[in-house]
Order: sequence, then C-alpha cells, then structure tokens
Amino acid sequence: MNSPRSFRTTELAKEFARQGHDVTVLTPKKPEHAAFEKKHGLVIEDLGQPKWKAVKLTGKGILLKIKRALRRGMQIGLEYPNLEYYFKVKKALKRKQKKKEHYDLLISIAVPYPIHWGVAAVWKKKNNMAKTWVADCGDPFMGQENDTFKHLFYFKYVEKWFCKKVDYLTVPVATAIPAYYPEFHHKIKVISQGFNFEEVEVAPYQKNEIPHFAYAGGLIPGRRDPKDFLEFLVNYPKPYKFDIYTQQTHLVQSYADRSNGRIEIKDYIPRKELLFELSKLEFVVNFENAGQKQIPSKIIDYLIIKKPILSVNTFDFNKQVAEEFLVGNYKNGLHITDPEQYKIENVANAFFNLASR
Repeated sequence: MNSPRSFRTTELAKEFARQGHDVTVLTPKKPEHAAFEKKHGLVIEDLGQPKWKAVKLTGKGILLKIKRALRRGMQIGLEYPNLEYYFKVKKALKRKQKKKEHYDLLISIAVPYPIHWGVAAVWKKKNNMAKTWVADCGDPFMGQENDTFKHLFYFKYVEKWFCKKVDYLTVPVATAIPAYYPEFHHKIKVISQGFNFEEVEVAPYQKNEIPHFAYAGGLIPGRRDPKDFLEFLVNYPKPYKFDIYTQQTHLVQSYADRSNGRIEIKDYIPRKELLFELSKLEFVVNFENAGQKQIPSKIIDYLIIKKPILSVNTFDFNKQVAEEFLVGNYKNGLHITDPEQYKIENVANAFFNLASR
C-alpha cells in the first residue's frame, strides 16, 4: 500500500531477510504475497481480512452530516473500525503461543494502534513468545497534533496499559517524544524511517521549459492545508506546472479550476513509479505538519531523488521563498542532515540491536 506504515513494514522485512534472519510477517494476506515471499525469502502469515467497515459517507444534506458525525464519533470513541485488529492480533499470537513458537524480536507497527493493543493482551512479565517486544509508532495516538479531533480521554488508560508492557517504543524523530506520556520516555528509541536507496530508479534530469514541480501525499484542512500556497500560485503571473498527487481532491479542485491548466490533480501511483516521475522535475513541495511531533516520510523520498525541497509552513506561508524557488533559487529550501540514518540497513540494525540488549 502507499502508506508510511506499509513502507516501514515492507522495507524492514526485506532487509532483515536480506541480512540472513528468519522473518515472519503477520498481515492480511493477499495473492501477490506469494511472489513476495519467494523473492525475499521470508514468510507471510495471514492475519485475516478485516471485515468491519467504516460508515459510508453517502447521501446529501442532513443525512450526510449525521453519517459524518457517526463515523467520526465511532472513530474517536471506539477506534472503530481499526479496533478489529486488536482481536485479530491477539488471536494470531495466542495461536503461536500454543505452538510454542519463539522469536528473538517482535515488532508491532502502528498505525493502527490496536495492533499494539493486541500484542499487549497476550504479553506477560515472563516466558513470552519473543525475547524483546518493540512497538513502532509512526504517528502518536493520544498526543497527535494533525487531526482536528482527538481520541476520547479514556484511551489514555489503554495507551498507558500497553506502554507499561512493551520493552521499547520506537519513533521516527526525536521531536515526537513529547507526544507520549513522560513515564515511558525512558523506553523510547528514535529510529528513522528507512528505505533501500539503491532500489529507486531516477530519471536523467533535463531542465524543463517552465518550472515544473509537484507534491504527493495527504492533505488536512486546517493542518496540512495548502490553501495559501495554492492561492499564491493561482495569482502568480508567470507560467509553471504544479502536479498534486492526492486523494483529497476537494481541497484543491477549485484552485486547479482557476489555474488555467497550470495546476493538475493526479491520483496516487506506486511509490517507485512516483519517484521516477518526481525525479524529472525542478523541485518538490512539502506541506509542514502542525507542530514537530509528526514528520512526513515523503521527505526521505525527496532526499533519495536529490531534489530541492520547498517546505511550506501552512500556518505562516512565506511568499518570498516560494517566489525564489519559481526562479530557480533554492538556497532557502529544506536541508536534510545525516542522510545515512535513513538507509534501511542502518535502520534494520538499530531495531536488531534492541533485541540484543
């Protein structure tokens, strides 16, 4: 899937297997997984396909508003439909316990957080199925900043329950640590999102006739909101081409309609294909999150293809920097330090080292 958590799982599994470890992945199994297992020398066990469905946002007027409220209420109050994964993970691990299977390292990856809760449900003080349990948290749960609604207060007890049991919590950036309860900070290790740099094909760059740039990813109204930047582009007097790969088309369609063809909305495409297309452009765009607790993993992809990054603060848009980029001046772009930390071999080793402590 095109998601940071899917990338985290896939890249780690591939690299652990490449290094010669015995790797088992628990996930809803699909037909294409058979070829993946054979290619990378690992085992994928079926967690079972999810059956719980979110409320469909169909209809109009008051009916649509009621459905939207019901869907959001079930999400923040019950973690529905993702709560289903609690039961699936719990059942799968109990089955492994009965078979007396044992592992050196168990990594649970969230979101969704019920995956962590399912592990916690079977995790004991002694004689567990794994020597070490690491709960990898790509985005915070109770401490998240980039959703307009927060989970209800009683979920803090669920988060503290699983955090008491886990050996380590891993987060991709140090700035995420304050998003977790202070009594668990000693368990937190910072391990960056990782990718195999060698697997990405980059196109030979040739300067385009007009500035051609792109953004790829999710958009959030009032948080990762592109409206100020798009309003600037719509009124910019010179030619350019801006591609937006997103599924939140309702946030950008009106600007595309007003841009005289300069802004084009595109659907998601596979990651490697996307990076090849982005490598043909002058620069790429990042819309910053609210706060510093969540950092978009797309920044690492931008690093891999070695493109200048225009990082847009959606709460305090800097028009001058945007104008500089449009004339080829990238001196005020986002600069990424220590690129080695994002290489998957280093990331996998950091996880494996936790098992040997």
